[in-house]
Amino acid sequence: MNKILTFIGLALLSTSLYSQGSPDYGNGLKLNLNPEGDKYVRFILWNQIWLRNTEMNPGTMVSDEATKNTWNIGNRRLRALAYAQITKRYMVLMHFGINNQTFINGGGSGSTGTGGYGNGKKPQMFFHDAWNEYAVVLPGEAGKFSLSLGAGLHYYMGLSRMTMASTLNFLTVDSPIFTWPLIDNSDQFARQMGMFAKGKYGKFEYRFSLNKPFATNIAPVDVTNPAARVAVDNNGNPEFSKAGYVEYQFLDSESNLLPFKVGSYLGTKKVFNLGAGFYHQKDGTRTSVNSQIEKHDIALYAVDAFADLPLGNAKNKMALSAYAGFYNYNFGPNYLRNIGIMNVGSNDPNFIGDKAIAGAGNLQPMIGTGNIYYLQAGLLLPNNADKPKIRIQPFAAYTNKNFKALENSSSQFDIGANWFIDGHHAKLTTQYSTRPTYTSASAEPKSKGEFILQFQIYL
Repeated sequence: MNKILTFIGLALLSTSLYSQGSPDYGNGLKLNLNPEGDKYVRFILWNQIWLRNTEMNPGTMVSDEATKNTWNIGNRRLRALAYAQITKRYMVLMHFGINNQTFINGGGSGSTGTGGYGNGKKPQMFFHDAWNEYAVVLPGEAGKFSLSLGAGLHYYMGLSRMTMASTLNFLTVDSPIFTWPLIDNSDQFARQMGMFAKGKYGKFEYRFSLNKPFATNIAPVDVTNPAARVAVDNNGNPEFSKAGYVEYQFLDSESNLLPFKVGSYLGTKKVFNLGAGFYHQKDGTRTSVNSQIEKHDIALYAVDAFADLPLGNAKNKMALSAYAGFYNYNFGPNYLRNIGIMNVGSNDPNFIGDKAIAGAGNLQPMIGTGNIYYLQAGLLLPNNADKPKIRIQPFAAYTNKNFKALENSSSQFDIGANWFIDGHHAKLTTQYSTRPTYTSASAEPKSKGEFILQFQIYL
């Protein structure tokens, strides 16, 4: 019993390994299983609550009322993650929780109306990740080279840094979403089942995976003109997908123990990386011309850069965080997918006028065949001498989407600030975002806005 208490004490007194901008957090909820600390179990718990004001797309109703603007509060993420380093070589990880619960949707299967399983109530908890891995070559055993192999429901999905982003330490309030290009179609909340290899060679870090995508079965609309084909997600008995990401880490080396890429280090590391990645699945989508089915490969490519650089002296320390990415997507002819996060709107059948072709609520053209440019940057302001824990990090982001299915490209902006009470472990984030709305495929996009206040706790 005394040994167990000693191990727990060692874990709680350690002060730097897992800290996310908080000098008090240390190793967090970590239980050492031996005095050396290389056998342990770690637990991570977090929630992200959103208070939002959303300008709705034309033709929207909420419940049974026509709506142009609405307030909403919802559970963006309620999660728990645990992993065990059983030996120096063997690790098991499980990650579960819920996402996107509002007053009217996101509840358990079949939740409608009023009562115990009414609208939005009792959402389904599910596994986001569940894998095991074995370190074939530990760091230092073969010079600059290391290698781990794993299998299960995993997040080593290649393509880009933000495709494997941690949700705990975003610079902006959330992911731009299009960096998860298969989200909840042929993946399970950005994960697929398969096998992966990860490791390093000097300054290079690599991740590759071979996966069985989840089956999709959307029926393509039949057309007579091949130019009017619209590819849809229908992969039948899916072919295996292949994914990979390689980056060169010019300055500090980042941890690759877990797949989750940090969005902002808050000046605790000096990082500059260049990366490139891909995702490919044969026959992932389908079109129909004169009742003849055509299959199309999903071929996705990205290049990106990430920098997180401390600025100034120790007393007035600031930090610059920045990310830039170019994404080239091919899902087949004119593929276009509309997504709205925690969308509480529905179609108003009595609306007179031009509706948004994306649909009701906050839906927007999010993913499609074409090109996407993305840039975000933030500046952590100096310490407040009277309140050293309170830090402010203003940020901005820009997205340009040029999809084949739409004649005109779109630009959208995010601007806001993180208000760090205790690093990423306790923070408020305020953000105003715009999104494009199209009333036809040939129209110039107009813009709608959304304000978000996020409350985050992370242990």
